[in-house]
Amino acid sequence: MTATATRQASFARIVQFLPYEQELVSIRRHLHQNPELAFAEHGTSDFIAGKLAEWGYEVTRGIGGTGLVGTLRHGDGSRSLGIRADMDALPIQEATGAEHASRIAGCMHACGHDGHMTMLLGAAKYLARHRNFSGTLHLIFQPAEERGFDSGAKAMVEEGLFERFPCDAVYAMHNHPGLPQGQFAMRSGSFMAAGDRVYVKIVGVGGHAARPHLAVDPLVAAAAIVTSLQTVVARNVDPNESAVVTVGRLRAGDALNVIPADAEIGISVRSHSPAVRSLLKERITGLITGIAQGHGARAEINYVQGYPALANNAQAVELAAQVATDLVGAEAVNTAFPQLMGSEDFAYMLQRCPGALVRIGNGPSDGGRGLHNPKYDFNDLNLPYGAAFWSQLAERFLR
Repeated sequence: MTATATRQASFARIVQFLPYEQELVSIRRHLHQNPELAFAEHGTSDFIAGKLAEWGYEVTRGIGGTGLVGTLRHGDGSRSLGIRADMDALPIQEATGAEHASRIAGCMHACGHDGHMTMLLGAAKYLARHRNFSGTLHLIFQPAEERGFDSGAKAMVEEGLFERFPCDAVYAMHNHPGLPQGQFAMRSGSFMAAGDRVYVKIVGVGGHAARPHLAVDPLVAAAAIVTSLQTVVARNVDPNESAVVTVGRLRAGDALNVIPADAEIGISVRSHSPAVRSLLKERITGLITGIAQGHGARAEINYVQGYPALANNAQAVELAAQVATDLVGAEAVNTAFPQLMGSEDFAYMLQRCPGALVRIGNGPSDGGRGLHNPKYDFNDLNLPYGAAFWSQLAERFLR
């Protein structure tokens, strides 16, 4: 088949999913209306397992808590492919005003996991019906991506995911607000950052605001720490490297005439290089300890290592790019997308199995339509695009 004929066939693949579109929209909106938080995706897992079983998949449940794998074998091919979708929602009160808005107070799919699941389910139905592949397909529905540490991907891997369901490659997809709908973005090598969290308590001596000399003010020490943390990246990290240190929490005191006994600082730390990640920990802990002592206070530091940096395999990216190019054209595929400072626990799976994370454009992000925002919603126009991409990728890999 010529390159032109292949591309025409792939465009036809998207068209093939248009009859499924209303069914996919219905599935996506059902999942959106019924969000569940990390490791509590019981109803979501039940729903997905039922669909996969109905379509002829062998379903294995209880991997990493609520995680599950749907397996489909066809032909005599020896290769195996894993495709992962995340299932959990966020503790956010939805403000979209949509008819399909979350029915659960304080919980919504504000990151598009409802769409990720639906795109993979669409491909699952198509592949089960047509079976135009030879080998083994493992569809991985993973809990607790949003947890930040001790997450669903880590739990599934530690519970033998790839020993029980061997994969020659594993892929995942995430939507990307701000990128035009239906466009694809990816890159080889480090793509998303490691994400660590630092919980700090500055312990001083409380007292009366009129007698500060009899107290040790932890708030003054905390303020100095927050200011000094801004120099960690600027004066310690090679400018050619990427790193972010963000103070997202500073809490101390209640009354204006009271010097509090302690203060709390919460810090987000992100990096791509293991060496930079180690350097940041060393400099942040040293700086906090030294400044606290300099103010006569004491620092209690809990440095929590979160997700590792996510690194895409070059060959896996090459295949994903070929499939995406056939689907939407080279002008809508970016294979050198900039590194992102967000974190993604799919990194744990890529540490054990070669593969790639692909981004799909969700359309404009203005007006609060970005990820983790109360006004965010997954773009349903992507459902046939994502389902077509997964089905085409599976057929290419398992041929």
